[in-house]
Amino acid sequence: MYVTQQPMNLRGAIDLGALNAVRKAEAAPRPATSAAGAFVKDVTTETFENDVIKQSMTVPVVVDLWAEWCGPCKQLSPVLEKLAAEYNGRIILAKIDIEAEQQLAAAFQVQSIPMVLAFVGGQPLGLFQGAVPEQQARDVIDQVLAAAAQAGVNGVADAAPTGDVEETVEVPSDPRFDAAEAALEAGDWDAAIAAYKEVLKATPADAIAKIGLLNVELMKRTDNMDFDAVLATDASQIDNALSIADALFILNKYQEAFAVLIEVIRNNPNSRDALRQRLLELFEIAGPTDPDVIKGRTALANALF
Repeated sequence: MYVTQQPMNLRGAIDLGALNAVRKAEAAPRPATSAAGAFVKDVTTETFENDVIKQSMTVPVVVDLWAEWCGPCKQLSPVLEKLAAEYNGRIILAKIDIEAEQQLAAAFQVQSIPMVLAFVGGQPLGLFQGAVPEQQARDVIDQVLAAAAQAGVNGVADAAPTGDVEETVEVPSDPRFDAAEAALEAGDWDAAIAAYKEVLKATPADAIAKIGLLNVELMKRTDNMDFDAVLATDASQIDNALSIADALFILNKYQEAFAVLIEVIRNNPNSRDALRQRLLELFEIAGPTDPDVIKGRTALANALF
């Protein structure tokens, strides 16, 4: 039996509205206090969309999930802040106190800290957990910058203001995605799909448009879905399996979503194409470094061969 929860899908999502629900759940906004360093920001639920998602469209954002009581966090945070200063605007360090921002901690499924990830073009990349030496952290950030350059995200941020201030970061939007973003805000999935397809028609290799299209198609399939009813259906049936996998994925149950599709693929050798395609799409949304994706690819290979 599956137990449902409030749908929230941050991994792989280009702001499709999940964070709006999180922000509304907060009773009162808190001011964002600046951490040490010109390119370091303390991020809250209210500022996450601007300071992480939108900022990452132009500059890679490294996210440090920490807590005051965490000893290893006190070792790692100064290292990351030092590197943010040295890279001089080529990255932004976003610090999230998981005790103060429990909604974000739940959304990222934090199990141990420090936990470090990055956002590039709105997409999350898992980096590492635990305190690591400075050189290792530097090497990882260099890899993030290389990946960002390939995705065309290679801007330089202006120095962030210091002091305890209300902070709103205005990030220039990419005009290619204006139509898609407007459609998403209106909840018009079909228009957003068409807008992303227009971008892909002009630039077929655009990674952001590809992920955006897959996300919107997923949201359209699950819009107004009765999750309890879907999850109660027979997962051995192909159509049911596709819907169940979508529902589980939206609920951040990645491993279970992949397992449903892989099991049906294993048992239906003559009907694999649609199932395999859906599985690969979910892999792409979650991202290649997601541990469930890595395990899922191995399980898929075993099921196929």
